[in-house]
Amino acid sequence: MNFLELLKIEFMKVRRSKIIPLLFIAPLLVVASGVASLSRYFTPEYTNAWPAMFIQSALVYAYYLLPFSMIVVCVMIAGRETAHNGILKMLALPVSRYALSIAKFCVLAFFLFMEMAVFLAVFVIAGLLATHTMGVEETLPILYLLKWCAGLFFTMLPCTAAMWAITVLFEKPLLSVGLNFLLVIPGILAANTPLWILYPYCYSGYLVSCSLHDFTAETSGAAFLLFPFLPCAIAVFGLFFALAVTRFGKKEMG
Repeated sequence: MNFLELLKIEFMKVRRSKIIPLLFIAPLLVVASGVASLSRYFTPEYTNAWPAMFIQSALVYAYYLLPFSMIVVCVMIAGRETAHNGILKMLALPVSRYALSIAKFCVLAFFLFMEMAVFLAVFVIAGLLATHTMGVEETLPILYLLKWCAGLFFTMLPCTAAMWAITVLFEKPLLSVGLNFLLVIPGILAANTPLWILYPYCYSGYLVSCSLHDFTAETSGAAFLLFPFLPCAIAVFGLFFALAVTRFGKKEMG
């Protein structure tokens, strides 16, 4: 069985799950509240309405709601293997457990991408309604929105790898969910320390905080520096990804 066939099987497993409706909950909550609360202050002369709405919506989303939703997705994906000894049946097939773990992470990354796409779509619809209602004539900055949503996706990958590694290490869902939740909560505190670069759970929130800094200081890309962030983020991602791949199914094989 090649990797593409394995990937297809993994997608078939989650096709009828409740993961896809779950992806709409966090974006709808955060965008509806963020845009609604800020749009009350709009006047027809208001400038930079779109960046203001985006930052208002994305701050809580990046620090908390997005990580929380990905924790649930991790547990739901892992749960399909632990139920009815599904993992034993999969490991009995002519496929390595490493490939199986990588395929599952690819599915997880796909759902992260899907949630970012949902967030962007919901935000654009809510923003268009808000600006039209309040008479703000400002062009939709699609490149700006795509840039920051792509940034959220890529900065969330190391965090997602850490969540998946913890889910693999702790078979009991309550333990993995509890530990991941505990690691997400201090993210906003970690982002305000010099050691934020070593704490993947705050990467996406830190990115939005930097966009807020750029917005208030009227600069562009000054607050978020790719170096030394990028090498460190790649190392963190590689560490947790390797941990998840090597530990997946080891207990069952032993």
